[in-house]
Amino acid sequence: MNHPAPKHSATIILIIVLLLSLLSTSRTFSQSTGSLRGLVTDSSSAEVLVYASVYIQELKTGAFTDSKGYFVITSIPANHTYTLVVSYTGYNTRKIAFRVNSNKMSHLDIKMISSSVLLPTIEKVEKRYSEENSTNISMQRISIKDLEYLPKGVENDIIRSLHYMPGVRSTGDISARYYIRGGASNQNLVQINNATIYNPFHALGLFSVVDPEIVNSAEFYKGGFPSEYSGRLSSILNLSLKDGNKNSYSSKLSASYLSAKGLVEGPIPFGSFILTGRKSFSSQIYKKFINKDMPLDFYDMAFKANYSNPDFIEGSKLVFHGFMSKDKIEHEEKGDADMNWDNKVFGFNWFQISDSPLFFELGVSASSFSGEVIPNQSSAREKKNDVRDVNVRMDFHYVYDSKDELGLGLNILDLDTKLFLENSLGTSTDLSSRGTNFSFYVKYKFLRVKNLGVEIGSRVNVGGLTKKGGSFLPEPRFSFSYRIIPEIAIKGAWGIFQQEVTTLSDENELISLFEPWIIIPPYLEPERSKHFILGTDISLTTDISFELEGYYKDSKNLAMINESKIYPTDNDFVSGSGESYGFESMLRLNFGNFNFSGGYSMSWAYNELNGWLFYPKYDARHSCNLSVDYSFADGWQFSAVWTYSTGMPYTKLTGFYDKLNFEDIFTLQNMGNYFKPYLMLGDKNLGRLPSYHRLDLNLSRKFTTNLFNLYLDLSILNVYDRKNIFYFERDTGKRINMLPFLPTATLKIEI
Repeated sequence: MNHPAPKHSATIILIIVLLLSLLSTSRTFSQSTGSLRGLVTDSSSAEVLVYASVYIQELKTGAFTDSKGYFVITSIPANHTYTLVVSYTGYNTRKIAFRVNSNKMSHLDIKMISSSVLLPTIEKVEKRYSEENSTNISMQRISIKDLEYLPKGVENDIIRSLHYMPGVRSTGDISARYYIRGGASNQNLVQINNATIYNPFHALGLFSVVDPEIVNSAEFYKGGFPSEYSGRLSSILNLSLKDGNKNSYSSKLSASYLSAKGLVEGPIPFGSFILTGRKSFSSQIYKKFINKDMPLDFYDMAFKANYSNPDFIEGSKLVFHGFMSKDKIEHEEKGDADMNWDNKVFGFNWFQISDSPLFFELGVSASSFSGEVIPNQSSAREKKNDVRDVNVRMDFHYVYDSKDELGLGLNILDLDTKLFLENSLGTSTDLSSRGTNFSFYVKYKFLRVKNLGVEIGSRVNVGGLTKKGGSFLPEPRFSFSYRIIPEIAIKGAWGIFQQEVTTLSDENELISLFEPWIIIPPYLEPERSKHFILGTDISLTTDISFELEGYYKDSKNLAMINESKIYPTDNDFVSGSGESYGFESMLRLNFGNFNFSGGYSMSWAYNELNGWLFYPKYDARHSCNLSVDYSFADGWQFSAVWTYSTGMPYTKLTGFYDKLNFEDIFTLQNMGNYFKPYLMLGDKNLGRLPSYHRLDLNLSRKFTTNLFNLYLDLSILNVYDRKNIFYFERDTGKRINMLPFLPTATLKIEI
């Protein structure tokens, strides 16, 4: 008989001993050096500024602030005076003189002053030194300032803005759902303060549920993500909420063609709070997207409160946050299905710093999703889904005097999913399951060698949501960065990733209104994927940068709907596989008030099921995104975005025949009335739709008065009214197009 438990225990003991030995040698380099830690914030609101560039001028070394606004620089020769240069887009660059003592951690609180004047060139030079050996790859950081300049549609939207990045696919204007490097949409994890949002889309998937007004920053991984992230195969989007204004009370009100929203923020004793809410007031805009009336209604709200009292726990920050959203479709008359779905997220985070370069965070969150399809005397079938999860995680991050970094943590996820559905024959299916995933991770960054960074780590699943998802399955990760010369860096990554949840989604659906979540059934293995990534970053000058990245992704045990199911005893899912590869490039130019970015990608994606190879619906060979923005001297800002992609796959109609279809055998009269056209389809997704392209323009300005600030955004979508095809109706052959020429406007008042 096998006894795996002792092996597991021995492995855990070995890891603990290794970590203790690493920590015991952490002060080897500290006899004549010191460390500097700092917190970078906005001077007027005390909001933390993430991804700010911090640079020691004399040593030509630096760092970026993290998602909490902190930075750490170690191995600074002690008892000397240095100049710290801090820069952040939209703020005046600061130069601060400082000293460090031997074997001591010095701390600086740095307040940045906002400026409408463009930053000097030195900021771009310092950023190069700040990331000289960064191991991040396939990752895009979006800061609070970046969010203000994201492409706008009907409303500014974080998730829809991802569509403009190389390697991100969308199936059309109607949906904000996205597909990363050949992966399905359910392989993307969306989190808010590290808590999962299971359905991050409003009404018909047009917009995301998170109002960008409350978002401070976003980290978006398109692959090769580090070992602290898990649970999905393709991508991670982690949104961090603002803290709220710590110095004064303020509020914002805004309205668009779609919704009205408001925000309130201000100080509380030893902290601050922020609250935002949004409510739709008209569904007329949907006609532009789906060519018919749709009685859609939604709302969302989010809040965050933080508390930091040195007399309570010195160096600590306690955060309480919550999020709620609800969508519903209610028809006034019978004959059309009604739907509703909602999200709820509540969480608590304890972040702790100490006199050493050690960061600790404890997070507890509860997330839920409920969705329902109500037939309402239509041909639709009843469907109901409930998802409940409770998540506890602990993370430790330590920076050595050698500049190396150690990260470790554990995660406990208890997940309960319930799915009730009815097929066309009236047979009911109950897919309910509950499981607990217990996993821990460790990673080590070797950064002690100048211009070289190596990150090695792994996540280990001690217990899984399914019986086959635990068994001490490892998810090893590796990434590196080598800067050949200051202007050129080579980066790469490899990793194995696991997913134990999936959605009941039909790829043949043109508009996916409702995708219920379930734990992968016990008769299937957990989904697994391997990522191989290699790329280069080139800074030709301080104003010109170029990124090129190639990837290969191999996925196994993909849970796919069993389209051949006939009997109730047949499995609802079968196991398939996927393969994708390609390359992505991005060129950025920054000249004074003018900015340009151009992205191009070329990719291939294939799925295989029962020995049959086919293209997934989101496969497109070529895609290109070009954007420019220009800031005028009088405060106006202009931007333009042009998007192009080759056609998506679709299944061709090869013919039809008259099929005898008995609706009621007891009332047969004229046999001719029971013959109906039956469509004959060709090979799955073998056809290609015409290419897609569109131009969007935006003009915005901030007007300042003594009482309030006024923000005006004017946009035109699909300027030259391109007739981009959405689909052909199979019964009539009619062509249905996507979004036509559409002018929109948004007005926001800040008090």
